[in-house]
Formats: sequence, C-alpha cells, structure tokens
Amino acid sequence: MRRPADIDALQHVLCAALGSREPVCSLAQLGQDADAFNTLDPAMLKRPTLVGGGTPYSPTTPAPASHTLDELIRRAQSLDVPQILVPNVRRSDDTSALRAAGLVPVPAGSECVSRLTGDVDDLLRGRVGAGRLRDLRRRHHAASRDVTWERIRLSELDRKPWARDAFAQLHQRHMERYGGSHNPYNPDALDALAHGALADRTEMFVRRRENTVVQVGLLSESHNGRGLYYLTQAIDHEDPAARHNLYVASLYRLYLHARRSGLDWVHLGRGDAEGKRGLGADLFVPLDHWLRAPDLAPPEEEEEPALSRFAAPPVTTVPVPGPARFRHRPRFDLLDLSGNTNPFLGAESRYPELDTVELARTYLTTVSKLPGHEGVGALSTDHLLFTSGAVDGVMLLLAALASPGERVCVTPPTFELYAHFASVLRLPVVEVPLRGEDLSELDTERILAADPRVTILCDPNNPVGTRLGRAQVHALVTGTRGLVVIDEAYVEFSENPSYAELVEEYDNLIVLRTLSKAWGLAGARCGIALAHPGVVDALRRVQVPLGFTNASQRAVRDRLTNSQRALVSIRRIRAERDRMAAALAGHPVVDRVFPSETNFLLVRLHKHERVMDQLRGAGILVADTGGLVPATCRISIGTRRANNTLLEALSSAR
Repeated sequence: MRRPADIDALQHVLCAALGSREPVCSLAQLGQDADAFNTLDPAMLKRPTLVGGGTPYSPTTPAPASHTLDELIRRAQSLDVPQILVPNVRRSDDTSALRAAGLVPVPAGSECVSRLTGDVDDLLRGRVGAGRLRDLRRRHHAASRDVTWERIRLSELDRKPWARDAFAQLHQRHMERYGGSHNPYNPDALDALAHGALADRTEMFVRRRENTVVQVGLLSESHNGRGLYYLTQAIDHEDPAARHNLYVASLYRLYLHARRSGLDWVHLGRGDAEGKRGLGADLFVPLDHWLRAPDLAPPEEEEEPALSRFAAPPVTTVPVPGPARFRHRPRFDLLDLSGNTNPFLGAESRYPELDTVELARTYLTTVSKLPGHEGVGALSTDHLLFTSGAVDGVMLLLAALASPGERVCVTPPTFELYAHFASVLRLPVVEVPLRGEDLSELDTERILAADPRVTILCDPNNPVGTRLGRAQVHALVTGTRGLVVIDEAYVEFSENPSYAELVEEYDNLIVLRTLSKAWGLAGARCGIALAHPGVVDALRRVQVPLGFTNASQRAVRDRLTNSQRALVSIRRIRAERDRMAAALAGHPVVDRVFPSETNFLLVRLHKHERVMDQLRGAGILVADTGGLVPATCRISIGTRRANNTLLEALSSAR
C-alpha cells in the first residue's frame, strides 16, 4: 500500500497484534519475515527492534524519505531501542535515504502480482498453459460444489462474531503449524483493522463446509481502485479437501471476482516465485527489508553494468528515454495521473506494460528446450531486448552502435533491408559476397580486411536457405574489431545449433530472433535482440518506448507457454519442405533446388521470366529473387494443398 494513511493504519494493526503502544518487537517475532534474517547474527534476532516506515504485512510500502527516517531514529533513541527495521521496500524504489541513514538491505524475496487485462481463462492459458488451467478450473468447480463463498466487509464484522472467532482460530492454528511464536493476525489485530481507516476497503472472505469454517482470508482494495491486495489466508489443514484444493480454488475465484468488478490486478503477497507463476502471477518485484543495527556492516554495492564499448558517441551521453527508464518501477498500485490519456475509455487508453522481464524469462526458458539451444537458458533477462520485429532490431543496432561514415558489411545474396537501413543512416555498405556452390561460405579474410564497424550475417540465409560454416563465423567473431550481428529469423527450422548462447562470452556478438516465422506471430511484431547487457542498454537508449503493445505481449506469452502446437507445426514444415524439395528437383522447369534449413526453398528456373509470369497468372505469389541470385525464385512452404497447387501450376508452365 502506497499511501501514508494506509501505512499508519497497518502500524496500528501491528501494535494491536503486539499488545503495545509502539511497534517494537524482536525480528524473530515477525512470522514469515523472520526467515529473511536467518543469516544474521543470532543476537540481532533477539534485540528489541522498532518497526517503522512500513509494516511487515503483505503490501509493500514506498521507501521513506529522509525526514521520516530522521524521526524514526529519534523515536528509537527515545524508546532506547537499539535496532530499526523498515520492511518490504521495493528494490526499484529510490533507497538512497535509507543508505544515508545507516540502514542495510536484507533480501526479502519478491512480491507477486497477477495482472488481469482480459478474460481470466485466456490470460491464465497464456501464463500457465492449457493443462494447468484445466487443473485450476477443476479445483474451482470441485470446491464450489462443497464449500460456500462469503465476503464480509470489515466495517460490518461486529455483526458476525462467528467469523471473527473462526478467523482468529484458524490463524492461531496456522502459526502453531509452522512453528511461529507470534501471530500477526490475532483477534486484537483483526479488531484494529476492522475499526481503522482500511475497514471500508477491506473484506473478509469465508469458506464453509456445512457449518464448519475451512478457510478465511482478507482482501483489501487498493487506493487507486484498480486492484486487490490478498493480505492473508488460513486453511483448516484437518480438512483434506481444503488442504489440497482451497487456496488454488479460491485464488481462481478471486480472479473471476476481480474481473467482474472491473479490477486490473490481484496482489498475491510474497512467496515462492515459481509456485506463484503456476497460479498466474506475471509480475515479480524484488523486495528488501532495511535494518539499522549495531555492528551490521553494509554489503558491497553491485556495480551497474557498463555501457558497451561499441556504443556510438552520441548514445553514451543520453539516458534511456522516459518512461522506459522507469520500466522496473511497478505502477500497478499507483494513482497514475502522468500519462495525459483519456480515463473514461477503459484499459485500452493506458499505455502498454513496460516491465517485460517475466516475458523475457518465459522466452529464454521456452527456447532453451529446443534442439541446439541448450545454453540459452543460462542467459539472464538483461541479455534480451524485445523489438518490433527483427528488422527493427537491425535499425536500432545500427543507430546505437555505428556513426556516420563507419562501414557496414553485408554478404549478398542476403536480406536487402540490412543495406537499406545502413544507407538511410549514412553508413557506407561493403559487400563481400558469399561463396561456394550453395552460397554458404564466408570470405572471412575480405571481411576482416574491410575492418567494418558492423558485419551482418543472415544464418540461415534469406533467400538461399543454407547455413554458414560455424568455424568461419567463429573466426569472424574472434578476429574482427567490430560487431557481428547474426540474424536467426529462421533458425528454428534448422537442424544446426543457434549462436545465441555465445552472446555472454563475446561482447561483440548480437543475435537477432523473431516470433514472426516459426512461431507464427507475424502480426504481433515481436523481435528479439540477444546481446551483452551493455549492448542491450545502448539499444534501449535509441528505441522508441511503448512500442510493444499489451495485445502483442499477451499473444507472445500465450504462444510460448502453449508451445506444443507451434513445435508440431515446425516438424510438419520440415517434412513438407523435404517433400517439396524432392518434387521440385525432378520438375522439368526447375534447374536446381538449393539446400534449405528454413521454411522456404530457393529454386533456379530454366525459363525464369516465363515461369514467374505463369505463376502470377495462376494467382500464385512467390518471391522473385532473380535480382539477388540469377534466374531464381523463393518459395515459402505452405500447406500440403497449397504446395500441390503450386506443383500443378508449374506443370502447366512447361
């Protein structure tokens, strides 16, 4: 909760739970928060500690300002309390005042949020997969048959003493079950919450099997009116069905309730990130507790990743443009009056989500399971930048990493937009053609002799379809003084490995990927740049922010999470490619079919112009690549019916 009034209300709840006028307790009394302090000196766990600037309850609080910390220190001195704790501060907040006041961060896990920006089932299918969604729905329906669902406004709790008693009993049992020494939700704490400033925004939910309460919890609406905080819940573990189903079932029901109420998110508190992912959370915000204690030394500060040495001089002098500069600062529970958009026209009037870390993690995890991609999972999300298709990545990297007059090397025949973008940016283009019968050999010596700032390779090659020799590519990466960019738009169709895992090892290597081809999301316009974090930082400084729409993000997440259909289709395309290659190789109008590790075939024709005219007349469009490789066309692999139609049209073109 982000308002001082909310923090003060929860401070009163903590005092009531402690039975004292001041929020003073030992660190060991803080329930689940005590686990974060296990690595500290045991003496620190026992000392009296003043809790201020926030509360140990589930919602996080803003990093306190200097004047708040000064008052907290004076208060601790007047109470003769040797330690101060400011709990649950987001790592993305400005914590300079905390450091200046002598407080030290103690990692506290992450808060987990599920953002609800559409139909609940569609969202969950994209986040947890169709199989897990079926399981969530099954548990929800099973619980709904046997267990009631009631919501009680806390301001009306005095009229429901049975609910108050059940809440206290289940939370006491929960504390005893997990070996706690202090119950932060005892009856006095509940009464303080029910008679405080949060009472009208907070509800108790109760689930009963016949007349027995088997689950209780608290939900509080955010001050911006857009979401719910899931403050606490306790389950009767003596009830087998409740133990196995109710938390999951209630969470699914809560999502449905939130969407019907027009809310955009549910805050799930802290917990195991992987477990919360399986329940639909898609935003994970790292937290720290900040502690001021005798003899507690601050940790060494981690250095920010350095900007790439390849960044163009103008890029080194500018920051990442706002609002992308603040992409790691969550805004879901803020009252946002900064965007100058229309507040009366729904979610579409808000700008896209900027924090795509979780989507980047999903991409790396999914792709790492593909053959030839085993090392990709070791990359961090700092190695990845989403772009508006792979071609946008080319434009970004040329703008960020090269200056007018510096040479760009391309290896024709290749994708023509590489040279186009270089020319637009006033970068001289050096052409070093591919060699060999299959146009798959680099002239590494000529490329190195040209000493380009950037060399762009297309591998697998478009329009040829072949792969470059790995030893030659490696020699180029290690031998050049400049950058090597490898466009892997078609790599999922190849039997040979990706270069993506090497970007951590070589700071001059950039690998471009796309979801337009094998993943079938050309309309979502999602490209991927994989590179050293310092390179990604440089690219982000020239990228137009807010270009990756929420609709595109949802489509990408759904396709990656439910990847089986795409993977099956890739195998079908490979099989159909091989069938078509064999059929075309024996066709009278075809001179040669080039080897292909893509989803297309480059075909040299005996009577190029005549065949192209007859295909156009038959209503069939293929790419005329005669200007790149004489007398050729590039044929995309379609469905079997489409491919057979093409073969029939070629037969009439003799």
